Amino acid sequence: MRVNRILLSSALVVVALVIQVSVLARLHLPGAVPDLLLLTVLGLALVYGHVGGALVGFGAGLLADLAPPADHAAGRYALVLCVVGYLAGLVKPETGRLKSATGPMVVVVAAAVASTLLYAGVGALVGDTAARHVGLGSLLFTAALYDLLLAPFVVPGVMALARRADNDPLAESTSAAAKATDISSGWLSGGTGLKIGSQRNGLRVKAARARVARAGRIKGVKRL
Repeated sequence: MRVNRILLSSALVVVALVIQVSVLARLHLPGAVPDLLLLTVLGLALVYGHVGGALVGFGAGLLADLAPPADHAAGRYALVLCVVGYLAGLVKPETGRLKSATGPMVVVVAAAVASTLLYAGVGALVGDTAARHVGLGSLLFTAALYDLLLAPFVVPGVMALARRADNDPLAESTSAAAKATDISSGWLSGGTGLKIGSQRNGLRVKAARARVARAGRIKGVKRL
């Protein structure tokens, strides 16, 4: 991976983990906990591809395994996020442009379900049966629901930062298109083009010409 990718991924993963542990884990929501770390890995994997997604997922999962108050074997969540990051990177758009939000939302739901199942499966192999006591069905439903609700606020921003850090031309064209959209929406909301410089000058010139022509017609009538 490039140096800028490593630096950005490390910063985003650390921030996501801190928010995950200090805020989201203390909400005491029913069922699962919203997985901000998973969403960050998904956003990076959709830009970096399957190899980058696997590396970021492994690093993020290992950091989560070692960070307190982790109560499971080290490497368990690293394996889960590595697999999820790899699979998410396989659906990276070839052109880098997402045609709609449907694809990423499907990826988020699938990743939430897959990560919960993989985590419970690995736990069963090492003798951790906590998922049985909570209820696997409830965990799957709440994990998919919470991550789906949180995804629109996380995944697009992570993808935009990743593209900008890579100096991706798509990021520049996207920002230019967004500026054009803002201008056009402002113009439409104003009801006129008076606030746009070029159109304002053109309207002023037309108004001045109209006044001159009207004054000429009035003078001509007075002479008669």
